[in-house]
Amino acid sequence: MNTFDPVRRRGLVGAVCAGIAVLGPVRTLAQALWPSKTVHIVVPYTPGTGMDILARTLGPRLSTIWGQPILVDNRPGASGNLGAGQVAKASPDGHTLLMGVNTLVINPALYANMTYDPLKDLAPIGLCATGSFLLVANAAANIRSVDQLVKMARAKPGALDYASPGIATPHHMAMELFKLRARVSITHIPFSGTTGAVNAVLSGDVPLMFLPVHVALAQMKGGRLVVLAAAGAHRSALAPDVPTLDELGYKGVDADLWYGMLAPAGTSRDIVTKIDADMTQVLEMPEVKNALSVQGMEVAPSSPEEMAALMQRDEARWATVVKQAGIRAE
Repeated sequence: MNTFDPVRRRGLVGAVCAGIAVLGPVRTLAQALWPSKTVHIVVPYTPGTGMDILARTLGPRLSTIWGQPILVDNRPGASGNLGAGQVAKASPDGHTLLMGVNTLVINPALYANMTYDPLKDLAPIGLCATGSFLLVANAAANIRSVDQLVKMARAKPGALDYASPGIATPHHMAMELFKLRARVSITHIPFSGTTGAVNAVLSGDVPLMFLPVHVALAQMKGGRLVVLAAAGAHRSALAPDVPTLDELGYKGVDADLWYGMLAPAGTSRDIVTKIDADMTQVLEMPEVKNALSVQGMEVAPSSPEEMAALMQRDEARWATVVKQAGIRAE
């Protein structure tokens, strides 16, 4: 018959308790040792885009805090899916991060063969900034208000055109959302990039477009464009005199961009928390706010939980828009 030594039992209990007691310090040890090497921030679009500028603005300042180099790594392709998919499959050690934009949660409704799920395979760290869209018309088109635009579109369905940098871009999705809410038919003219789309509207070849606020305001001041409305839930701080579509009676058109940092799913909660806290610290620096404002972005830090909730809401919302508008990726 086996007997159990009370002394040995007390020793085992003590060891278990000691193990439990050190769990907290072990968790923070991952945070204390991170980062131990270069941190890569993957930007899934080309250099010069909003998220690229944001990553390159934050990078040097985060590098100073972390004591390690930061490499901004542009990996464009497949509407952001190439770079985002690579981050989703990276080691969840906090050394590979993703600077994402809200196309991240639009893509699942458009692409049937995605290699990752943005809600399951990526861990939100926190929002960084928002970017506002303004609905604009070429000055020669003689469209001076949203009501006038809607009246013209309803009188001749499909006769008016609008430009975008391509199918499923935020500019495209913003107009499709507006069309659904305003119950109008306006023909989409996609271009292979922002430059071609903007030039088409400035020349008058295409009369309408949603443009980032800083681009729209610069051309409005030059007299080439008329700004009709803002596409966000609230007026842009960069264009406080421009009413929202919601204020003008076109409810439910919230098409502002959001930018945020993500990591591979499974990344330590302590590392995620540290990155979010340090990122918020950098975003509050006056020189960072000013640099982003020039690019049409407003600083908007958040917790990981707030970003996760936003991603879930937006994925469902944009999936409905894609289905109702019959949008197909090409």
